[in-house]
Amino acid sequence: MNRNKIKTHVKRNDEVEVISGAHIGARGKVLQVFPEKGHVLIEGVRLIKKATRKSEDLPDGGIIEREGPIHISNVKLVNNESK
Repeated sequence: MNRNKIKTHVKRNDEVEVISGAHIGARGKVLQVFPEKGHVLIEGVRLIKKATRKSEDLPDGGIIEREGPIHISNVKLVNNESK
């Protein structure tokens, strides 16, 4: 049993709403949780642009958009039944 497991109030595929910060009011599905750092990735929220090198997947390289982390204290779980 792992005694160092960090408990969070959200998990993957939960519907959440951002309650604080620049993206307040945004809703989305949790893609990934990083309990050690206290961050979550939310689908469609806090999109950042990242420059990438040439690779097999992207032969020309370029700029891609992806979700950036948001602190877990800035999100709340949305009750799907209350919609």
